[in-house]
Amino acid sequence: MRAVIQRASSASVTIHGSVTAKIENGYVVLLGIETADTIDDAEWLCKKITQLRVFADDAGLMNRDIKEVGGNILLVSQFTLHAAYRKGNRPSFIKAARPEQAMPLYEHCIKTLSILLGREIATGTFGADMQVALVNDGPVTILMDTQQKE
Repeated sequence: MRAVIQRASSASVTIHGSVTAKIENGYVVLLGIETADTIDDAEWLCKKITQLRVFADDAGLMNRDIKEVGGNILLVSQFTLHAAYRKGNRPSFIKAARPEQAMPLYEHCIKTLSILLGREIATGTFGADMQVALVNDGPVTILMDTQQKE
């Protein structure tokens, strides 16, 4: 799994001209699921996301996690995070999981993030054409990949 985590002061998802999800103060998480991903990968990633300390403490240092600041999460599926682009100019998405594999893992991430955060998270719609808008706070953007656990 690959996740792009962006600290945002606000964010929203619009589908067919209607805002379907929005948050204030938290993370926009773009999630790409590949064929090799498992429930264990989802668990590891969700735990890392909720324990990531990138919010300012009283001294202005990035030392607080999302739970400590009462932040929210907007999770959006994005298979294009697994684009292969070395050959030619048209990316290949061969490593991206097909919907029948990706959807259950995406739903597991929604459930796990909600449990770890202690409340419901906002989401995009799996497989939909979405417009994601955000104000990246900082900017702070972190890339995580379960195949490269450091």
